Parts: sequence; C-alpha cells; structure tokens
Amino acid sequence: MKPRIFRPATRWLIRLLPLVSVPAAFAQSPPLIIVEDHGGASALPYYQALDLQPRTGSRPSPRIEMPRLPEGPSGEAAMLPVRSAHLAPGDVAPRAIQAPGLTPMFLVGDDQRSHAWLRQRAPALRELGAVGLVVQVESPQALAALRALAPGLMLAPASGDELAGRLGLRHYPVLVTATGIEQ
Repeated sequence: MKPRIFRPATRWLIRLLPLVSVPAAFAQSPPLIIVEDHGGASALPYYQALDLQPRTGSRPSPRIEMPRLPEGPSGEAAMLPVRSAHLAPGDVAPRAIQAPGLTPMFLVGDDQRSHAWLRQRAPALRELGAVGLVVQVESPQALAALRALAPGLMLAPASGDELAGRLGLRHYPVLVTATGIEQ
C-alpha cells in the first residue's frame, strides 16, 4: 500500500509538468525568421563594397541646410519662357492607358484652343483634382491670364517634351488620368 503523503505531491508534479515543458518546447523550436529568403542573393557584398565605418558615440548628424527656392512670381518668371518642341496645339484621339496611382494632369498652352478648352473643362478638372502643366507660355502675364481662366486649379509652367515622349503625345490641350488620355 502506498503512503498517502505522496499522492498530493504527484498531483502537484503533474500540474507543474506542462509549465516546465513549455519553455523546453520553445528552446527546441527553430529561430524566428522575420524575412524569409525566397532564393535571392545576399546583399552583404553590396554593403561591404560601401566600406561603411561603424558609428561612434552618439554625436548628432550635421545639419544640412536646404537651399531655398525663390517664392512667388519671381521664381516662376525665372522658368519662363516655356517651349515644348515636341508638342503643338491640335486634336488628340482618346485612348486608354494603365497608370494606377497617377494624379490626373492636363497640358495646356497659351493659345486660343487651350484657352477655350480650359474655360470649358475647368469645373471637371477641379472635380478631378487635376494639376495643370503649361507647356507653351512666354511671359508671367500670359501665365496669369491662363490662371484667371481656371481659378482654383494649379497651373505650373513646365516643358512637356519628356512627358509627351513617354505618353506618345504630340498635341495639347489634353487630360491624362490613370486610365486614359482624352481631349
């Protein structure tokens, strides 16, 4: 016959066994992988090629002053005149594009066709939140006249040649959205 004194101790040990086995299970589990390698190459050689020196101490990084751009009309006046050699006023055939995330934008110039297009389309452009690039403009006064035609729209003077090349454009005025190009 077993003494009764060991029976409570046995129950206590049985209850303690799961608590003791849990840390042992974690100690035997593989280490946690934060980023899994799916067959890529290690980036270590690239970091070694940089020959970065270890940081010493806790000195603050030197403050780098950003150059200030001139504000207001004088800054824009320095960008004028704007002439886009690969763009001219004309008809644009509507077509679909796939540019997810593209902010709606429009291209206009300082010509009668662009003036009429801007007056007619201004409410829709405002509703879209479109940004305007003025791709042909000679003077600050001409730029101000375009802005007066479409209050509430942002119009910035900029060459449209690179954008025209990327989108296959030859004419303006035009609206470019994430899903299409139209006039």
